[in-house]
This record gives sequence, structure tokens and C-alpha cells, in this order.
Amino acid sequence: MTRALRSPADLTPADLRAIFDGFDSPVAKLDCGKKCAPHNPNGKPFCCDICHAVPAAFKSEWTYFQAATDLWHRYRGDECDASRDTSTSLSASPEVGRRVPDLDLPSGMLPLACLGPDRCLRDFRALSCRAFPFFPYISSDYRFLGLACEWEFESVCWVISNLNSVTDEYREEFLRTFDHLLALFDDVFENYAYHSELMRVHYASHRRRFPLLHRNGRAYLVSSICERIKRVEVSQLPKYGFYNQ
Repeated sequence: MTRALRSPADLTPADLRAIFDGFDSPVAKLDCGKKCAPHNPNGKPFCCDICHAVPAAFKSEWTYFQAATDLWHRYRGDECDASRDTSTSLSASPEVGRRVPDLDLPSGMLPLACLGPDRCLRDFRALSCRAFPFFPYISSDYRFLGLACEWEFESVCWVISNLNSVTDEYREEFLRTFDHLLALFDDVFENYAYHSELMRVHYASHRRRFPLLHRNGRAYLVSSICERIKRVEVSQLPKYGFYNQ
């Protein structure tokens, strides 16, 4: 990408294919969906269940998917029985975690729904699917420090409780992808900076530190108030929900 781009909406199919091909490694060597699905009454991995998570994509991604595959459709809000609907937004550019049907996404983003995990086409996963359960953490002094976890999923996502399972290949691809996108688009950087601030406020309200897979390859617990970081072994990071046993 050598031409000037004003926003993610300007990404071409070739641009997106290059991004997807460079961010294609699974988060772990095992199928983490098989770890969490038994805890979901719907029998699906939580992140692939429209009753729990609504993927969001750049409008350019949606244009690309429409031409390339029938995997995706625009989220309608009727894909899940409203009586069971506990969905949150799973966004490639926050805000993330808004309850449906009041999805509040940044301009240039659309909520989507796919055909489900049994019919997934990995080559056509949205960026939000590839990044989950992480987002790029931006410190209050505007530094991209590493991978932070989507806190609203900490009680159900197996990976968040087993961060030692995240492969080096995945971490490298995540960092390379978001280094590129954050440098390219100011609005994407600002959205993640705001989302990082929301996370600090959330953890501060609970007087807790949050885990961070730092870009230096190490793991830390970060103070939600002063942002002081404490190095820990990744195997010693907290476990939550079903996995805190």
C-alpha cells in the first residue's frame, strides 16, 4: 500500500487480502473453541455464537466479502432468540462490548453475522475474528504496548484464562498487522486509545490490574490507575469464570 488512504473504507480487496494473509495464524496450537463450547448452552464457541458476540467489520471488508463469499450477511438482530440474547459487539475498531440491539460502532463499521462455526471459511474471517479475544492496548501516553483482552469475555473465553497458549506466531502477526493499521489510520488509533481508556476505567472500578501480552514478548499485570507494569510469568496470569478451578 503505497498510495494515500484516508480511512479503512479506502482499503481495496487486494489491500484486505494482504492484511488477512499476514494475519492468518490461529491464536493457539489447539482448537480453543472446543475448550469453551461445552460451557455454552448453544454448544458453540462463545466468539462464534451470534447470541454472545456480534462481529463488526470495516465497510471495505463487507464490500469484499459480498463479492467473494456467501459466508456473511448484514446483522439483522433476529438471528438469535431475543429471550436468550446476551450479545456484545466484537469490533475490529471499538467501541467493543456494546449490548445489542444498541450496537454503537464507529463510523465506517458494520455489524455482521456469519453462517456459524460449522460453515466457517477461515480465509474469509473478518479482522475482528482474527484479533479476538485481543485488541491493541494504547497507553495513556499514546503508545501501542501490546495485546490486551476484551474484558467482557473474560468469564467465558478460554484463551483469556490461558494466555500461555497464545503462540509466538500469532503475537507477531497481531503486532505487525496493527502496527500497520494504527500508523495508517488516525481514527483507528484514536478508537483503540479510547477503548483502552474504557478498560482502565473498568478495572479501576473493580480495583484490579489487567493482563498484557507486551510487544517485547513478555507478560505483565498493569495497574489500571497508574499504569505501572509488573512482570509475571504468563502461566501465573489470572483465570476467570469457568476456568478458575
